[in-house]
Amino acid sequence: MKTTEETLFAEASDQVESVTEFTRRVKSLLEGGIRPGWVRGEVSNLRAQASGHVYFSVKDAGAQLSAVLFRGDAARQTLALRDGLQILVYGELSVYEQRGQYQLIVRAVVEDGVGKLQREFEALKRRLAEEGLFAAERKRPIPALPSTIGFVTSPTGAAVQDFLRILMRRGWRGRVVVLPAKVQGEGAAVEMAGMLQVAQELGIFDLLVIGRGGGSLEDLWAFNEEALVRAVAACTVPVISAVGHEIDFTLCDFAADARAETPSAAAELITSHFVAALERAAQARTTMAAVIEGAVNGARERLDHARSRLRLLTPAAQVEQGQLRLDDLSNRLGAALRASVQFRRRQLAETQMQFVHRSPETRVQQESQRLLALWKRLQSVSPASVLNRGFTIIRDEKNRPVSRRAGVRAGQKLIAEFSDGTTRLRAE
Repeated sequence: MKTTEETLFAEASDQVESVTEFTRRVKSLLEGGIRPGWVRGEVSNLRAQASGHVYFSVKDAGAQLSAVLFRGDAARQTLALRDGLQILVYGELSVYEQRGQYQLIVRAVVEDGVGKLQREFEALKRRLAEEGLFAAERKRPIPALPSTIGFVTSPTGAAVQDFLRILMRRGWRGRVVVLPAKVQGEGAAVEMAGMLQVAQELGIFDLLVIGRGGGSLEDLWAFNEEALVRAVAACTVPVISAVGHEIDFTLCDFAADARAETPSAAAELITSHFVAALERAAQARTTMAAVIEGAVNGARERLDHARSRLRLLTPAAQVEQGQLRLDDLSNRLGAALRASVQFRRRQLAETQMQFVHRSPETRVQQESQRLLALWKRLQSVSPASVLNRGFTIIRDEKNRPVSRRAGVRAGQKLIAEFSDGTTRLRAE
């Protein structure tokens, strides 16, 4: 008899699926039955891979959903994801068969609460740009040294305090008129546009600033409303838009004649030419002082020189100069006479020496000494001198000197001459 387990296995043996087959059936059911859509949640477990894919989870208080942004979709996103960020994601469901888990393939990401506003912002920006409202040729130059500035903002906000503090710190000299208006919420854009109109009608302003401190996109939305953007672009007085923080951009920034990142930055921009003018004035003052000092010193030197010349031109000074010149000439004359006498003495001594060298007596002595030296040299080489030194002269019968042995014959008669006489010899 079969057990219950054996019976069930026998009945279901024809319907058994592999894990892969079962997972593929689940994948087909989920991906075919759940359409792409938007999901709201918080980013967690964010991981950016070297491949460019971005993996994360979207969670809320009750559940968690795995999500992936493939490289191509990730490159198109403008929102920087981070853990804890509230987002809206659009994508389709997919099953990762190797792990048997489902995940959301994300195609678009926007920050929760601003997605609709952001799309409205981009659409209005594109439309106004196509009208040429933001064109550079429409913008007017900002006055270098405005004397009266109107600031369209909330009079109780920190922005106006920061603005005024920077102006005072940089020593700006002028007048600031706060044109009060709401900068947030319903009716804010209309109030600010109305204040721009009032400022134009007053005709006392050289420059207008419109702005407020930072905030969320919703907080700053009044500066993106079409009515205010058009009012800023049409304003006949140059306008600086100073809305939010450095990373915030509004449509008023594009429509205004200049943008400042913050109200404080607007104050620095306005006073930049003023500060530069102060620096140039200080430099001019320093340069002028140096020029004046140089001129005074030069005049003082010329005056001292003139005084010296006047002192030299007085009669007493002329007499003193004459005496000095006379003494100088006297000294120069005495020195010249002494030098002339010494020169003549040297010439006389040289002439006397020449006379001594050229006198006949000296010449006779020199020639006598030279003849005596020649006579001594002749005597030293004479035959008698040779004989006196112990030498003998051999002569033949004809009294000719015999200088070689080879020239003597056996039996030849020779004469030997000594210093004290001669004797006859016969050669053997």
